[in-house]
Amino acid sequence: MADMQTLEVRDLDIGVGPHSVVDGVDFSIGRGEIVALVGESGSGKSLTALAIMGLLSGSVRQTGGTATLDGDLLDLGNDAAMQKLRGTSLSMIFQEPVASLNPLLSVGAQVAESLIVHGRATRRDAWTRAVEMLRDVGIPAPEQRARQLPSELSGGMCQRVMIASALIAKPRLLIADEPTTALDVTIQAQILELMRRLRDETETSVLIITHDMGVVASIADRVCVMYGGGIVEQAEVHDLFAAPRHPYTKLLLATIPRMDGPRKTELFSISGTVPDLSAWPEGCRFRTRCPLASDQCTTRPPLEPVAGGDAHASACWHSDKVEHLA
Repeated sequence: MADMQTLEVRDLDIGVGPHSVVDGVDFSIGRGEIVALVGESGSGKSLTALAIMGLLSGSVRQTGGTATLDGDLLDLGNDAAMQKLRGTSLSMIFQEPVASLNPLLSVGAQVAESLIVHGRATRRDAWTRAVEMLRDVGIPAPEQRARQLPSELSGGMCQRVMIASALIAKPRLLIADEPTTALDVTIQAQILELMRRLRDETETSVLIITHDMGVVASIADRVCVMYGGGIVEQAEVHDLFAAPRHPYTKLLLATIPRMDGPRKTELFSISGTVPDLSAWPEGCRFRTRCPLASDQCTTRPPLEPVAGGDAHASACWHSDKVEHLA
């Protein structure tokens, strides 16, 4: 982990109506570090990201906790204060690129917008940099594409436009919510390499949210695993893949098809489903699906270091038995 922390999230709580959807989330990202946030749909990953950006709305609200950027407390509930940071110090690649782009503005204008709004460049220079950024993310004929509307581009190209818009100001923290979902493997590799290069050149920190464990293995330094609105395991990426210490992580990794296994193998799936918000089980929220569950699991386990070092932590009373799971 990097010595200096770009982002620190402490005891983050998010509620929807009367229900808690994110509960006591703690994690940090060092300067120039890439941290992956993984877990099933409904685990609270995207809501955590939106809270850090100050973009929660409606009945979804932050009910507790803090976040700091380079040691400065973020006023997450103050939209005016957060607006000054969004697009420059903080940038986000959203999960739905077509819905996130303005249908009435050219894509070049949208990529250049943050530079103009925050006084980073003149309109002419911002447009030139926007075209260069579109080229960097793999859009062919960027001079022509920059003048087109989002409706004239494919979904994959719109995704790349969103990535260009997020990266152009070289933010201190980049949050990428499923940034490569709509892209083919060649463009996916290109985008991941671009994010790595940004990190190396500017020490930008990255929080990447993904279901793709291949992406995690190829780009992340550390991994935070979420389930039921909380982080159940944290580890450096090679330790997590080599020796997961939470049953959910172990089973999640088991769902990945293996190229070195038998040709005709039934794909593994985790039994059961994520409980409804109004029906979280008492104690460990994974216990109703966990093969190691015991009476002790009716008390919620803390996220604590496991044997072998402080960099690996698990929220499980039976973390020492996880390696024996089939």
